[in-house]
Amino acid sequence: MKAELETKRTGTAVLENMDTKLHTWFLSKIQDDFRGGKITVEKAHKLLEKLDIRCSYIHVKHIFKDNDMKKQGRITIEEFRSIYRIIAHREEIVEIFNAYSENRKILFENDLIQFLVQEQYVFEMSKTIASEIIQKYEPIEEVKKVHQMSFEGFTRYMDSSECLLFKPEYKRVYQDMTQPLSDYFISTSHNTYLISDQLLGPSDLWGYVSALVKGCRCLEIDCWDGSQDEPVVYHGYTLTSKLLFKTVIQSIQKYAFLALKFKILVKNKKIGTLKETRERKGTDKHGKVGELEEDDLDQEEEEESKDSETQDDSVSKSSQEKESDSKRSLAIIFLKKKKTRKVKISLALSDLVIYTKAEKFRNFHHARLHQQFNENNSIGESRARKLSKLKVSEFIFHTRKFITRIYPKAMRADSSNFNPQEFWNIGCQMVALNFQTPGLPMDLHNGKFLDNGGSGYILKPQFLRDNKSQFNPHKANDSDPITLTIKIISGIQLPLSNSFTNKADTLVIVEVFGVPNDQMKQQTRVIKKNAFSPRWNETFTFIIQVPELALIRFVVVENQGLIAGNEFLGQYTIPLLCMNKGMLLKVTVGFLCFPGWVRILSLLHCLFTFGMSDSY
Repeated sequence: MKAELETKRTGTAVLENMDTKLHTWFLSKIQDDFRGGKITVEKAHKLLEKLDIRCSYIHVKHIFKDNDMKKQGRITIEEFRSIYRIIAHREEIVEIFNAYSENRKILFENDLIQFLVQEQYVFEMSKTIASEIIQKYEPIEEVKKVHQMSFEGFTRYMDSSECLLFKPEYKRVYQDMTQPLSDYFISTSHNTYLISDQLLGPSDLWGYVSALVKGCRCLEIDCWDGSQDEPVVYHGYTLTSKLLFKTVIQSIQKYAFLALKFKILVKNKKIGTLKETRERKGTDKHGKVGELEEDDLDQEEEEESKDSETQDDSVSKSSQEKESDSKRSLAIIFLKKKKTRKVKISLALSDLVIYTKAEKFRNFHHARLHQQFNENNSIGESRARKLSKLKVSEFIFHTRKFITRIYPKAMRADSSNFNPQEFWNIGCQMVALNFQTPGLPMDLHNGKFLDNGGSGYILKPQFLRDNKSQFNPHKANDSDPITLTIKIISGIQLPLSNSFTNKADTLVIVEVFGVPNDQMKQQTRVIKKNAFSPRWNETFTFIIQVPELALIRFVVVENQGLIAGNEFLGQYTIPLLCMNKGMLLKVTVGFLCFPGWVRILSLLHCLFTFGMSDSY
């Protein structure tokens, strides 16, 4: 009792001198940097980072310019204080802090507990947890010692990884990883060695490195005979450049298990004769060469022009193809090189292919009668799309038993991608995408595979694994729907399409991807001339029929008028069931740096309320 009274007395003393404590703390952090007088924008940016305030240099530069009263490119300590307050003291954070602080200066432990329970949905709350948060984020020692939290500590907590939208428990591998491979969605790359188009572009080891770093677990290696008996990797029958097979294998060995321990699957289209294998030691098959009857045109590309199961169905081609005429012509030329012949293959290399065996897909009936459990199929996107509409139940039954890979059609010479969601909806394990091409398909892929620790393996929902299930994505009305409510509150330091100004007109689009009945989107109003701290305060509600397959995508765009349309600034995609409940959760959004590559250049802290029905 005496100790409690002493703590309370000390806390009151701290409160009475709070303004002084804040001023003293702030000066102690920055005064050394001003001993030489005024500071530049570069030094101001570094000083903000030293104060644990993450900020975009471009936005700091604009705010610095507005607060540089003498326009000399250097600011005083008071001018820096103004910049700090503009960036760190966000109005929406101040409002929520004041709502729980009795005196608008300090949060006591009980105040913090009340906030965490009511706003952040942290139900297993105790004074111990609140005390740990204070000890971790409160920067002022005198306040920390009496188990209280200042606004400086509160804003640092709200900007921390503990307030991210993504549930922390899903950042580790939590699913059962002992089931058959056919029970998992697997992160899969198409023609991994290519980093540009499919016909003329370069092959590069970076294709494998970047795919592995992103969590890809199924790579593609097209192995051919090269000069001087060295096997090479390239896109056969095209003008793409070549890589040495051994350098590809070395790169995979180096990067495959840096962050992930789960098995790497390698798909080979072709294994050449390779005289070099005759000199290998340690195998009783070195020097042996087998024969294989094959088409000069890859089986995969042939299937795009011939469909044995749906050839009587007339399906019109899309008029929205984006490929250029020149690449279309080249693709047609290469497709005409079809000729059946016998080729020799190296048994020593061929026998390295384990786990699964590629089997040409004929039809579902043939697969049920003859296909073995360890045989997998590759089906082109066009044929797979037809089958998913005409024979969806048979398709789902097939993917419950056999690994099925869907790959881009041959006419995608520019390495564009299709929407992978439609094939995840029917249980296809390997939906192969061109990782080098940014856009919606790769956004969905990257978002989906954030789940299960980013391991590249996600256990399929029970209804896509259970043979007794009657699930049909086109008639998913007998599931347990949930209600998702999202309030977009504000953004800060949004990516800029034009570095000359931060006065962009911005809005947020919220999209749902999943089964057809769940696909929808809503958007906020446009906030004029404010990319630094726009506030929307708009609430959206979605009823989602199949939450197990749903992805939520937040897109930030700059409105450039009716003629120019919207300029993409950034996005974040997350599986619905990986979303945290709570208020003031952060969404971090990166944006396109330049065509061909995606870079994270700045952050969007999109604050919103997120709630679900009791069925969640």
